[in-house]
Amino acid sequence: MNPPSQTAPARITRIARRRARPGHETEYEAMLREMLARMREHKGFLGGDLIPPETAGEEYQLVVRFASEAELQAWDMSEDRLQLLERMKDVAEGEPEFRKLSGLEAWFEPAVVPASMHPPRVRMAVVTWMGIFPVVSFYLWLVSLWPGFQGLPFLPRTAAFTALIVATMTWVVMPRLTRLMRGWLNPARRS
Repeated sequence: MNPPSQTAPARITRIARRRARPGHETEYEAMLREMLARMREHKGFLGGDLIPPETAGEEYQLVVRFASEAELQAWDMSEDRLQLLERMKDVAEGEPEFRKLSGLEAWFEPAVVPASMHPPRVRMAVVTWMGIFPVVSFYLWLVSLWPGFQGLPFLPRTAAFTALIVATMTWVVMPRLTRLMRGWLNPARRS
């Protein structure tokens, strides 16, 4: 007998925002790049992006993705991170501000990157359609095989159908599709 299936831990994205001390921008950025390099050696690290400020004196943003909250916490407690944070005190202002995102929350959060770095809306729409079309088509086909589903009242039937679509898009399709289409979604930075 197979063991009961467990739900995979949700992937997590964390955004850290912090300013460099005036005159120390180069050292601060180098330390952020070193931090990303060290994260690559830790279990569960899925990738990261450094977003420098558009204007001198504004915040740097470090966006990192981990496979689970537990693996992000393991990184947070690591000696690598603690040493880097100690060194950064000389070149950064204050403490970093953090925001964590997971699931659909990441779709609806306000912008955390400069406007010039957002994917063009038409490309976001195309990628969203690329995910929704096959998912909706599959579920329409699937429910057509179940005669009892068609006999349900309209609102419960619609609620169940849309819940399946939202769950599939959030945890299965969009994370993979946006990673696959990243190069097309984020063309060279516009000036």
